[in-house]
Parts: sequence; structure tokens; C-alpha cells
Amino acid sequence: MLFDIRHRTGYKYEAPVRESVMEVWVQPRRSLSQRLTRFALELDPAAQLFSYADFFGNAVYHFDVPQPHTSLTIQSVASVETDPAAPVPEALAADEWDRLDAARIEGRYFDFLRPHGFAVPTRLLEKFMARHELAAPRNVDPLTALRTLSSRLYGAFEYEQGVTRADSPIDDVLSAGRGVCQDFAHVMIAICRAWGVPARYVSGYLFTDDSAGDRSDPDATHAWVDVLLPSLGWVGLDPTNDTVAGERHIVVASGRDYGDVPPTRGVYKGKVESELNVTVSVRKASAAAVEPEFMRSARAVISSTGRRLPSAAALDQQFQQQQ
Repeated sequence: MLFDIRHRTGYKYEAPVRESVMEVWVQPRRSLSQRLTRFALELDPAAQLFSYADFFGNAVYHFDVPQPHTSLTIQSVASVETDPAAPVPEALAADEWDRLDAARIEGRYFDFLRPHGFAVPTRLLEKFMARHELAAPRNVDPLTALRTLSSRLYGAFEYEQGVTRADSPIDDVLSAGRGVCQDFAHVMIAICRAWGVPARYVSGYLFTDDSAGDRSDPDATHAWVDVLLPSLGWVGLDPTNDTVAGERHIVVASGRDYGDVPPTRGVYKGKVESELNVTVSVRKASAAAVEPEFMRSARAVISSTGRRLPSAAALDQQFQQQQ
């Protein structure tokens, strides 16, 4: 499937700020099943743009606006072609647990086996796992246990925006029984790691399909979970919609939790309030362009027409992007 994606983040300040520094994780990744055929990043006001690959292989763009400004706009435009996901069996052999317990798994995937950031065990999580019979499921194979976990999370939590924030711990969604995709992903990751299953946070987009039962917001970014099963490799599971990640899931970045891969992150100089506005559009397209070169370390000047920029005070609102 071929998709056109537009992602616009706008910050508006009540008075001029003196300088802003920003990092951006919005470029879709390339893989065997996902091809990036077009990508452009537009900044307003104009700024010199740099890029690099982070520790997890994600494309990160960064820039500095050194002059006073009252607003900032960051807009990305991308075309992505995806293939159907490889078929995932209903179950695996019971000795898959032994493969997960191997020392090489512990060493290679250490970062995705340890609690980190938002995906950490808590007393409420322990109670939730006990109530839903999710503790140490060694009586079934790992894939069956993970499918059951996804279904239990889907049934246990209502999808509702505005209940949690970007810096909300998992106890907030566990207490409220409501949240968005970022919350569900963090709870699932914390449980997977408690089971000894490597799990990573995936940020991206979902082309929603009401007929498939999707409950995600069609005009927002999305988040789900990759789990490692030695016999299959990384498998994407989407607890928000209780489905295996497929060709409608467009991967942007992956890390230990949301804190590793927010769409934008930065700081500004000035004691002023800010207002954040985010719009996302994911649409089917009809024809692919030629695949561009990856701007990993190139310098570029992005021209624009007006006046716009980011804010650390508004970062807690970034969570509303990943719904």
C-alpha cells in the first residue's frame, strides 16, 4: 500500500522567545517491508537543518532558531510504500521460552529487557497482572501469551484522549482504565519485560479502517509494541486495536519507550506560555516516486515564509500526538 503523510506541529508563544533548539523524529524508517519514496521537512521560520542516526537507528533532525520569534511550524511530508506483514502463526513451540532465556538474548537485547522510563513495574501493575491472570504464563507458548496480553489490554482499557499526558506514568492509565495508544504500549512493554520477552516502543502512523474495528484517532500519530521471538524475529503487536501490526502501520522510530522517540523535543529561552497545535493526515496514494537519498548527516537550509517555533513548556502536550 502507498500512503501520503502530512504531519504539522505548530507552537505559538504569547510573547517573543529569544532562541529555540529542537530535535525531530518524524521521518519514516526504511525496511524490507517499508520503502520511503519521498520525504521533506519544512520549517517556519527558516533554520539550518542537520540530521543524524540515533543509537537505535532512527533518523533525527535538529535545528536552532537563534533570533526572537513568536511561533514555530514544523511540517513533514512523506510518501511511504508498505508490504503485507509476514504471516504470524497462531502459536509457537513451548520451547520458545528456552530460546528467550538464552544468554545471547539477554546480552543482545539488554536495552529492551530492562525497565526504563515510562515502562516500569509498579504496585498497580502487579495488581493488574494478578487480576487478569498475566503473571508468568509459562504454561503456554510465548506467542499465545502475547496475543492474550494484547487482547486483555484491549478489553481492560477504554480509548479516550485527554485523560493522560506525555509525562503520565502507567499508574495513571491503570487507575483510570482509560488512555491512548502510548499508555497501552507502555503497559504492554512493562509486562513483556517482566516475562523476559524483549519489547520495544514503536512510534509511527496508522491508516485507520473502521471496518477492521480500529479505535485509534485517524488524524494522530500512533504507537504500538515490537516483541522479539527468536523463531520469528521482531513481531509488531498493537494493543490499542488488538491486532498484529501490518501494512497499514507505518513505522517512524523505535526505542525503549516514548521518551526515546517523541515526534519533537526541545527547549526555548523565555518565560512565556505557549500553545501547541498538531495535525496529522494519512491518506492512500496512487503512485510512488523515486526513492530519495537518506539525509543522515547532510546540512540543508530549509526556506519558509513566516514566523514559528517550539517550547519546552508545551512538551507535555506532545503526548496528544500519539493517540
